[in-house]
Amino acid sequence: MDSRRLATTETDETDADESADRALLRGLVNFLVAVALVCSLALGTALFAPQLIDGIGLEGDVSPSSDAPPAGERNPNVTDPDDPGNSSYETDVEVVSSATVEDFVHAEVNERRAEHGLEPIVWDGTIASVARAHTEDMADRDYFAHRNPDGEGPYDRFQDVDNYCPGYGENIAKTWLDRPVGRPDGDGIVRHRTAEGLATGLVNQWMNSTPHRQAILEEGDTPSWDRAGVGVYITDGGEVYAGQNFCRES
Repeated sequence: MDSRRLATTETDETDADESADRALLRGLVNFLVAVALVCSLALGTALFAPQLIDGIGLEGDVSPSSDAPPAGERNPNVTDPDDPGNSSYETDVEVVSSATVEDFVHAEVNERRAEHGLEPIVWDGTIASVARAHTEDMADRDYFAHRNPDGEGPYDRFQDVDNYCPGYGENIAKTWLDRPVGRPDGDGIVRHRTAEGLATGLVNQWMNSTPHRQAILEEGDTPSWDRAGVGVYITDGGEVYAGQNFCRES
């Protein structure tokens, strides 16, 4: 019997009173008979989310981003109708484009996978479109979760887009551009001012949290992924919402 599996994890660089990182794993099975049985396991991590720290300049020299390695297809045949497209924010170093950040995040994730002997995960533009629509929705409706205020989760988002992904997982993250934040490993302060630096910071968030890292490295109960896509949304105020969705065919 075919099965569906969901692994969802989230990480947030928050204000001082929002220091807890949460992660969620959900399982969905028996989709051939149109019955979704949901089995969920909530995992609390020992990682304290990095803090937003006001009053610290960090005005050292920062070089502009290098050329981002193109992740893949940007105009797939199937897209989420709520995909906002590109968003951007200008720092004193460069204009940070969400599409460029997505390219860097995808490349960085594959570098981390290679360090653990894993093959690169293939980019999928439709999956990226679904992830991007969700990150914009989080920003627009001011929430940070796998499920939106209407109770819809990743399963619903993929089902609404041509039933695109039989089995899926999701990592989400939140941070800021041009504002000092604590590093996810607790070692000092960083101020993201470039697309490349921001992407590294987002991946570092995930890699410093066990369930997020397991999703990327296919460890623990995480299945092997066939492809993935990254969606980033940047608000006018420099707030950044990011998601990486993973997919497997069966």
